[in-house]
Amino acid sequence: MKVALIQQKYHNSKQLTMETTIDKIAKASNSGAELIVLQELHQTEYFCQCEDTKFFEYANSFKGDILFWSNIAKKYNIVLVTSLFERRTAGLYHNTAVVFEKDGSIAGKYRKMHIPDDPGFYEKFYFTPGDLGFEPIETSVGKLGVLICWDQWYPESARIMTLKGAEILIYPTAIGWFDEDSKEEKQRQLDAWITIQRSHAIANAIPLISCNRVGVEYDPSGVLQGTRFWGNSFICGTQGEMLSQANEESETILYANIEHKRTKEVRDIWPFLRDRRIDKYACLLKRYCED
Repeated sequence: MKVALIQQKYHNSKQLTMETTIDKIAKASNSGAELIVLQELHQTEYFCQCEDTKFFEYANSFKGDILFWSNIAKKYNIVLVTSLFERRTAGLYHNTAVVFEKDGSIAGKYRKMHIPDDPGFYEKFYFTPGDLGFEPIETSVGKLGVLICWDQWYPESARIMTLKGAEILIYPTAIGWFDEDSKEEKQRQLDAWITIQRSHAIANAIPLISCNRVGVEYDPSGVLQGTRFWGNSFICGTQGEMLSQANEESETILYANIEHKRTKEVRDIWPFLRDRRIDKYACLLKRYCED
């Protein structure tokens, strides 16, 4: 199965950004991609660099956005993973991935579970933690374990998706550097981000797709200098092997071929799931395990 992810920047308006996305979707579909993954909050700038109630207006178009991307999935006959700002009611919003089937129907959705709150990433101001749990989404191309950005640092999320039958882990994400960080610190951060996700693929013997954005986006409040999103989107196989990887600054369509049968082959050799000591993991349900 040919898969594709779209790494892109924000083009200073929702309309121009979406036009760029659609053009790349068309190219990926024409190249034979059956599954296409978009980055976190791909319609707009990453607005969580500051806390401002005006950005809640972005979520008002959630129902219209679903209809729009449904039509795109149907037009190009693809399974499409989107990342949208969901308004459930006043004061209740989610960072939500909606997955569309090839006929435009909604295959399922996932609400981001782990919500960060750090300088330049003030997501707790905007997003309520997800309440749908870690449930793989059944599609015509397989069961997709869709998670979002900050979830990528938690092995528990990847493990649960795998134990529930996910065949691919997918992470739409928005992460980058502050320019004032040293070159060495930037490299450490990037290496950690890639390594933790490849480790999920290895520990669960499951392919993984991570789709990040590129470009510099400035904090509209002026408090912070802004974030330089580091790209480096990648697709890796069941042993963490890199199948394809983007660079840190270019908009690109990244392709790879994924074979579900490879998961069985690897798990037969490396039976990590077989040897789990589930009778000894109770401590994982605690915040911290004191003596």
